[in-house]
Amino acid sequence: MSLFGLGRNQKTFRPKKSAPSGSKGAQLRKHIDATLGSGNLREAVRLPPGEDANEWLAVNTVDFFNQVNLLYGTLTEFCTPDNCPTMTAGPKYEYRWADGVQIKKPIEVSAPKYVEYLMDWIETQLDDETLFPQRLGAPFPQNFKDVVKTIFKRLFRVYAHIYHTHFQKIVSLKEEAHLNTCFKHFILFTHEFGLIDKKELAPLQEIIESIIAPY
Repeated sequence: MSLFGLGRNQKTFRPKKSAPSGSKGAQLRKHIDATLGSGNLREAVRLPPGEDANEWLAVNTVDFFNQVNLLYGTLTEFCTPDNCPTMTAGPKYEYRWADGVQIKKPIEVSAPKYVEYLMDWIETQLDDETLFPQRLGAPFPQNFKDVVKTIFKRLFRVYAHIYHTHFQKIVSLKEEAHLNTCFKHFILFTHEFGLIDKKELAPLQEIIESIIAPY
């Protein structure tokens, strides 16, 4: 059995989240699927004409959460407390965990523990209807974009860890094209809506510049 008590062939370590219910979420998801199917990622991240920016951020936040979950799920037998005793992105960057509620002072934890804390923390936010309203037309909180920015900043750290520590394993699993496409989509989205500060992106700066430069 691998981490989180899942069998080796199980690719994700938690159930997939669905978008906020109601026809709006479903419509926006169809739009994402259609534009992604065209292969034009720049088009896929743009706010569709006439749509609410918060609704668009909400649906995409759920999608990117699911994507990172699936990607990391392929690595749970390699990303272990022994192999990854701290959550790093190369030799210069180390991430410590704090959620401001249960753990107020940042603590050093292994990479798998960090990701477990992170995914639980994001899931709690997604399930909180005062932050991510489920009912169609229910108002979003005034600080909604700040909530989303913190989620994306922390999801980025999982990508940074995967690229720096597990990329060779991803290549051996023949997952690198999928990883690169997911990351490109993620970066174009965060760039489009200004969700992650440039200094936070430093661990993968070269890859990010190569993604953004053509656009």
